[in-house]
Parts: sequence; C-alpha cells; structure tokens
Amino acid sequence: MWETGNLASRKAVVFDFDGTIADTKASIIATATRVLTEWGMSEEELTRVGEIIGPPFPQAYEWVFGFSREDAIEITRRYRDIYNYLGVDAWPAFEGMCGLLEELHAAGRLLAVASSKRTYLVRKGLEDNGIAGMFDSVRAKETDFESTKADAIRLALEDLGVGADEAVMVGDRFHDVEAAKECGMPCVGVLYGDTAEREELEAAGAVAVVESVAELRDVLLG
Repeated sequence: MWETGNLASRKAVVFDFDGTIADTKASIIATATRVLTEWGMSEEELTRVGEIIGPPFPQAYEWVFGFSREDAIEITRRYRDIYNYLGVDAWPAFEGMCGLLEELHAAGRLLAVASSKRTYLVRKGLEDNGIAGMFDSVRAKETDFESTKADAIRLALEDLGVGADEAVMVGDRFHDVEAAKECGMPCVGVLYGDTAEREELEAAGAVAVVESVAELRDVLLG
C-alpha cells in the first residue's frame, strides 16, 4: 500500500479542519450539550456527544443518537444559532500548526482543506487564525446534504491540479482515513485533537498516526 517514508515527497497536503488544524472539540461539545440538554436528553445519553465530531451535521445526530432526519435538522439549526457566532477562542489553531503550515508553504507544497463542515465556517476559522492565505484550496459543504468528505477531497485535488498519487490527507477521525482511501490517497491520523483513539485510526488504515504537531511535521517534511 503506502509507505510513510514517501509522504514528505508528495506535492500536496490536504487537511481536515476540526481536530486537525483547529482545536474545536471543547466548543463543539459545549454547544451540542447545551442544545441537546434543552432538547431533553439525559446526562447518561450525552456521554456519547463527543462522537459527533467528525461526521457531517445534521447526519451526525442521526448516526450517533438515532434522531429522525427532521429532528436532526432542527437540532443542527439550534446548534448553529449558537456556534456560528462564536469567535476564534472556539476554534484556535493547534500550537505549532501555523509554523507547520508556513514550513510546508515555504517548501513549495500545495495546501488544501477538505472538511465536512460548512464552507463559511471553515473559511471563518482559517481567517480568524490568520492562516487563510496559506491554503490554495478550501473545500467543504455548501449544503447539508450535497456532498461527502470524499467529494471534498476530490474537488480539492482538482483545484490543486494534482492526482491522488501526489497528495496526502491529514485527519483526526476514521471518516478522514476512509474518504482518503476512497480517493486513492494515504491519510496520516492525528491524536492531538483528542477526538479518536489510535486504534480507530489504525483500523481504518491510516498510514501513520501522530501524537503531536511536531510529529506531524516530521512525517510531512522528513
């Protein structure tokens, strides 16, 4: 399959956003917990709330909690009524991420974001962190039911003008690994966002799993 050693020679790096570029776990969980508590969910039921990080909304509420499509859409609307108006404190870039992006850019690598988040939120997060200009492509979701993570990756590769054999994905959940594999490219799994266990990423087929941004730098730059 793929070897870790050749990742540093690949022309393009495609990043997930939540839990990979930005530390969004706390704000996502806090907002979802507030909305779901008001919806009537018990504390015991809310123990799985962290699992909504990764999948797209509103589908995440269907998959994790078994809500109907109609209820999941309404919960997502209430969630966004709060989340959309938060500031950079809700999505700060991980320590060392800005420096890594600068190094990759200086090394001539093409950079993209491929996310299941709504596009305007991804762009806001990048702009709030002052790193929007580092990316040659930003692909996410324009509507909630329009596309998949694999679609976002394919569009990002088209924007960059590279093939899957010239790119590597970086993500924090098995969804990222599986979408990258569907597109024919390797994925490096990251643990520093505290959204998945190593076993999840390895079982999905991650070519490498790193515990810090510094380790990610070693993999991507050699």
